[in-house]
Amino acid sequence: MDKNTVTGLLLIFAIILGISFYNSSQQKKIQKEGEEKEAIRRMAIMDSIANTVMYEDVEGVNTDENNLSKPHSNNSTSEGERGKEKGENIENNSQLPTVNSQFFTPNTLATSDYVVKTSVAVYHFSKMGGYLNYARLKGIFAYAQKGEEKPPLVLYDRTNTKMNINLLLQNQTPVKTQSCFFASEQPDTLIVDENNNTLSLKLYPLNNGEIDYSSYIEYLYSFKNDDYSFGFRMNYVNMQNYLYINSNICKLQWDATLRNVERNIDNERNNTTIYFMDNLDKVDNLNPMKLEKKDFSSNLKWVSFKQQYFTTVLVADSGYFSSGQLVTTSNETPTLLKDLTANLEFDIKSLHDGSFDMSIYVGPNQYKLLKTYNLNLERQVAIGWSFFLLHWINRGAVIPVFNWLSKYGLSYGIIILILTILLKIVLMPVAYKTYMSSARMRVLKPEIDEIGKKFPKPEDAMKKQQATMALYRSAGASPMAGCMPAIIQMPILIAMFRFFPSAYELRQQPFLWADDLSTYDSVLHLGFNIPFYGDHVSLFCLLMTAATLIYTWLNNKMMTMGNADQMKMMKVMMYFMPVMFLGFFNNFASGLTYYYLLVNLITFAQMWIFRMGVDENKIRARLKANMAKPQKKSGWQARIEEMAKQQQLQQKKRK
Repeated sequence: MDKNTVTGLLLIFAIILGISFYNSSQQKKIQKEGEEKEAIRRMAIMDSIANTVMYEDVEGVNTDENNLSKPHSNNSTSEGERGKEKGENIENNSQLPTVNSQFFTPNTLATSDYVVKTSVAVYHFSKMGGYLNYARLKGIFAYAQKGEEKPPLVLYDRTNTKMNINLLLQNQTPVKTQSCFFASEQPDTLIVDENNNTLSLKLYPLNNGEIDYSSYIEYLYSFKNDDYSFGFRMNYVNMQNYLYINSNICKLQWDATLRNVERNIDNERNNTTIYFMDNLDKVDNLNPMKLEKKDFSSNLKWVSFKQQYFTTVLVADSGYFSSGQLVTTSNETPTLLKDLTANLEFDIKSLHDGSFDMSIYVGPNQYKLLKTYNLNLERQVAIGWSFFLLHWINRGAVIPVFNWLSKYGLSYGIIILILTILLKIVLMPVAYKTYMSSARMRVLKPEIDEIGKKFPKPEDAMKKQQATMALYRSAGASPMAGCMPAIIQMPILIAMFRFFPSAYELRQQPFLWADDLSTYDSVLHLGFNIPFYGDHVSLFCLLMTAATLIYTWLNNKMMTMGNADQMKMMKVMMYFMPVMFLGFFNNFASGLTYYYLLVNLITFAQMWIFRMGVDENKIRARLKANMAKPQKKSGWQARIEEMAKQQQLQQKKRK
């Protein structure tokens, strides 16, 4: 390798280190700036969650049929006095201002939320606005460091989401539903079963200061005990005397700031974005690596706020959302991912007696679960949808086999091992063909060396190439024969690269020293950041790199083509790539690096079996026999040789 090549490689490596160091310093600067803001916010969130959990666990809170959620006239005895008389626990901050004079708002509230409990989740719906403002998934936990107790998985914590519908009164005064009180005659806590599975929240208008019970906007939520999806119907009943004539065109604004619940926040943030499906059943998304704003004049069937392993989907069951705008913006708070906004419009048909049906899914971003809804929701799982071969491989082979193996209750590390062995068995004919092609090239090395000695001068390169190709043709060998099997295997390797980091099943599943196969396995925390590498040591990544280097060394021993300088350069690059992968894969899912480690180990075993079973002396004898036979040139070969001769004649004329 010449001096210029070495200098070039060193410059490339220096540039990579410089960029990594700059990015690391910028990240530290951003993190330092947000520390104080985050500390204040975290205290508020912890207080909110603590209060929420306490409220969820209190039995019989506000279960009286005449509880404070039922509307009362503003000139009656104060709610606080009635609460004290009944011995109810009124929160200190329950005094609420009358935020608008057109709709009923009580002076006091016993609690700020209506609570719904199913077997899979706990939901809170804010009394001010009637929207979902809290969601905790049962039996699922956020990430915690080894030895720490895992906190419950709270996707929305009363502070990070809002849903509002803009109303326009007859006098054209705008009103936001998020500032309006939604009353309910049901208990504040609903435990879902066969007989109790709906929550009706009503917004009553005021007529000359009196509540008009015959007119209201209703949010009707319906639940199934074992389903992450629930119905959301919006009803207008006799609102024609209160709302402007065109108010049946509803404008819904949904905002959420998604929270970090996984170990690798950078990876989680890079997987956070907005997905949507149009009226042609085409699913698309805003680029998760950019901050985008997209306007729609066409219909949308559903919109989702998706993070790495969880998603919240708003579905238009009554037709479509007629138009919308989707926006992703950054959030520099260290424990938050992104700010997401969806502005959607839909037609409720009639102010007198109209409705629009929607549904909301809040749950895992799991392929087999999302597929059961028959809404293409599974396309939120990144299994290579942009390239047809990748998602066909994953959907048609990898996922069915993975799910089949999962039924037997095996460790997911063992499942990955079995899946890898099965894939290598299926690909064994391809691997065998690749090995045989390499063996043919290897046994022809003496003849190739002789050709090199015969044409040592650079100006004889064309003659050397012609003689080499003639040798391959006469022997019945082809240097390209080993390329096609490798090309066939590439889509499968890339498909697995997409599958493992997106497989919800691997989330928080331990194996050997890894406590979570969906994220990196840190066996040593360095306490400082190494540019291009990180602040930890991933053992699976380290073993994968070592196995790749050994595999590269074995391959280099068998390489026969090219001149000495080209061979040296190629070998250096082949050793350089695994070292680059060490930094690239150090932050990737340990399930993926474990899989690549297994691929290398099984490939070693295959190569040893092939080497023991293949007699290269017989291959050489067969090729020698082919070389002794008379060769007939194909038309294509004749044309190539004629073109080469013409090129040589032109070069001589120039001289």
